[in-house]
Amino acid sequence: MYLALGVRRDGTREILGLWIETTEGAKFWMKVFNDLKTRGVADILLAVTDGLTGMPAALTAVSPRTILQTCIPGSSPGMHLIRNSLDYASWKDRKALAAALRPVYTAVSAEAAEAALDAFEAGEWGRKLPTVVAAWRRAWEQEIPFFTFPPEIRRVIYTTKVLVSVNDRVRKVIKTRGHLPRDDAASKLIWLALRNIIADWGKAAHHWKEAMNRFAILYEERSNAVG
Repeated sequence: MYLALGVRRDGTREILGLWIETTEGAKFWMKVFNDLKTRGVADILLAVTDGLTGMPAALTAVSPRTILQTCIPGSSPGMHLIRNSLDYASWKDRKALAAALRPVYTAVSAEAAEAALDAFEAGEWGRKLPTVVAAWRRAWEQEIPFFTFPPEIRRVIYTTKVLVSVNDRVRKVIKTRGHLPRDDAASKLIWLALRNIIADWGKAAHHWKEAMNRFAILYEERSNAVG
């Protein structure tokens, strides 16, 4: 199951839809984005997603002006890359490897981040684990948008606790229910769970006012048109 959580211009949030699919890919994601567009999503300034197969191609085709940022579930960009990077190291080396990568994902700009990655590649860890460097290079185009934003926007991009909480609560409902015979049964159960979850979503996202002021400057024409 895939969920889309949207944040409106005024900072209020809502679940835009849920989709059940066994295999992901550009064709599936194009259907999702076309579905959202048909139902009234006029523009997307910024999309934050996991590293999903086919997502960049589908998003570019349907909404070419949207900036795609790979998911940031912690307080810094590239956290999913960090977890993947640590998989290449032994348990005793993981703490040191994470520390060596820190200058990359905490950099103040894209240029500084790339310089830090170059230094990492030329150093001990880069020689020892070239697969880590290769993983960062492959995902770089979806990582660097984060560094172009001011702190106010970075804060709302990396604060994904709401979506994590939604997923956790949905999983709990499904686990309690047990076996579900068909996809439509799962969809109905999840929809009911989501209706309860979003019941108290009347307030704007945390720190949204500061972020919206920055969005209004960076995307003056588009942000005024976004509902």
